[in-house]
Amino acid sequence: MEETSAIEQEIEQLRREINHHNYRYHVLDSPVISDAEYDRLLNRLRELEAAHPELITPDSPTQRVGGTVAERFKKVPHPAPILSLSNAFNVDELKAWHERLIRIDSRVRKADFVVEPKIDGLTVVLHYRDGRCTLGATRGNGEIGEEITSNLRTVRALPLRIPVEDDGPKPPPYLVVRGEAFMNTADFERLNARLQEEGKPTYLNPRNTAAGSLRQLDPNLTASRPIRLLTYQIVAHEGEVPHKQWEILQYLKALGFPVSEYVEYCADIDCVLEAVERWRTLRDEIPFEVDGIVIKINDLHLADELGFAGKDPRGLTAFKFPAKEVTTELLDIGVNVGRTGVLTPYAMLKPVEIGGVIVKQATLHNFDYIAGKDIRVGDRVLVKRAGEVIPYVIGPVVEARTGSEQVYQPPAVCTTCGQPVERTEGEVAWYCVNNACPAQLVRNLEHFVSRGAMDIVGMGIRIVYQLVEAGLVKDLADVYTLTKEQLLQLEGFAEKKADNLIQAIAASRDRPLARLINALGIPSVGEVLAADLAHSFPDLGALSRAGVDDLMRIEGVGPNTAQAIVDWFSIPANQQLIEKFRALGVWPTNRVNGGEHEGPLPLEGLTVVITGTLPTYSREQMKAIIQENGGKVTDSVSKKTSFLVVGENAGSKLEKAQKLGVPVLDEAGILALIEERSKAGR
Repeated sequence: MEETSAIEQEIEQLRREINHHNYRYHVLDSPVISDAEYDRLLNRLRELEAAHPELITPDSPTQRVGGTVAERFKKVPHPAPILSLSNAFNVDELKAWHERLIRIDSRVRKADFVVEPKIDGLTVVLHYRDGRCTLGATRGNGEIGEEITSNLRTVRALPLRIPVEDDGPKPPPYLVVRGEAFMNTADFERLNARLQEEGKPTYLNPRNTAAGSLRQLDPNLTASRPIRLLTYQIVAHEGEVPHKQWEILQYLKALGFPVSEYVEYCADIDCVLEAVERWRTLRDEIPFEVDGIVIKINDLHLADELGFAGKDPRGLTAFKFPAKEVTTELLDIGVNVGRTGVLTPYAMLKPVEIGGVIVKQATLHNFDYIAGKDIRVGDRVLVKRAGEVIPYVIGPVVEARTGSEQVYQPPAVCTTCGQPVERTEGEVAWYCVNNACPAQLVRNLEHFVSRGAMDIVGMGIRIVYQLVEAGLVKDLADVYTLTKEQLLQLEGFAEKKADNLIQAIAASRDRPLARLINALGIPSVGEVLAADLAHSFPDLGALSRAGVDDLMRIEGVGPNTAQAIVDWFSIPANQQLIEKFRALGVWPTNRVNGGEHEGPLPLEGLTVVITGTLPTYSREQMKAIIQENGGKVTDSVSKKTSFLVVGENAGSKLEKAQKLGVPVLDEAGILALIEERSKAGR
């Protein structure tokens, strides 16, 4: 008897420890033991339970994974309706919602609010009796759901027993909590990559994948999926619980439930409207998909007394963001030829609105992507536009096929010059190997004259096409041989336009070495690496003679990048191009290695990020100033960022810098720092 009691005590202690470490790992993202130590605890518990099966309980950590395959899901009634929400699609509609509530109850005028992310996942309802998870269900029709208890037990963030921590509040005898099951975007992409490697079908989006995973009849399959959980509402309870939404969230968190870190308390409606504007940017920075935010009156008693409008509770509403994903018809597949000769397919779509923008084209990534997703001309396809990036085709809606769709075959010849295309073994890309291909020259020239490169104002893509078609530019250096008389022969050119372009070309001769290196379009070399190369070599001649070992001494340059640079300079046509630039006097030198500056530059070794609208300089001009003074300019704020330079409307980068403790300077501040360090001989 005493031996059994000791075993029971050890089992109970192991369960408490494992639940504690599960909570720290899956909810707090702050583990305090290694995976090996965790495995030892779990294996010991399994050994004891195997020897004493009568001591196994449903809330044991060993019962999360596995179980028998269900024949079907049982229907279960909810203790209270799991309601949907009214929607507001713009600020005016949100204000109108607030004004309607004030007319119903004047107390709303002084109400405070809680703003929460509207997670694009599967609503789940979790039942606890005496602190133990006894049942989990889907939302279903709001009145009756499907029981998926075995599947939900496999979700590591879900507490099988509450409170998770010994010092947590005592739970009520009966508690029903509403939450959302979902997948992080990165987890979803890794899952799809693994499935693709295994030759299995991939999924279209995280929401459907999470929902489908939780509705598997085999819990073992659910356990293999990276499902996450966030909770936000108490549906039913016995005993006392908080009556303010903000306090409810803190209470759930104290019990051990996962709660979103992105919730906000708002003292009034003006604060809510500010949060709405913030979330337009924030939605693209959080790790999971959201399709809006939910605005809730904090006082739940007041919210209840406001009643319903139809089936929608009046005390909360959803502010919906413009859709990121839509379906439309794939009319055809076109092909672009890039400046390195890579053929890139793109989708020609039946016009559709995504996020307030009419989309007619979307990227298809590469030909392997088309084949792997089995995308056919004529398909109804799912198209996504996240942030402000180019829309892309996620995949076909197979269920919508009629049989008239056509399987796509990649082109055997370049769509521009008609020469055969090649594919290097082991690579995804198909190439046009014709160096004289007009499409490559057009793309190269477009990049050469762009703002981040030689910045030739007025030479847009239309003029680039004209110059190439007229045979006036056969390589990049030919830009500096153009004359006013030649330009006047082109359609659309008059005296003033020709003069302006000739002056812009002349002005570009003085661009720093980093700009010219970037403008050449060397594979793997962008603005940041171009600046590092310009800081390490006095001119293009020295860079062209550098070997792989020389280049790998530069921070961030690996063997593949170094070899790509060496290979580019080894091509005879590129060697001739470099000498042509020298002969034409387009030959900038590095002020450090060129001998014009002694000692380190003022910003040497510093990494700077620029955000917002500066009062005097454009971002490109400020970037050039920082780079010319030895600094490195990057796009994102991290712990390695030395300074953030801010202007008006700084946005999320400023918030992140403040959170990480990165020093913040305005335009005057960075210029003063450069001057101060210059005088100090830094």
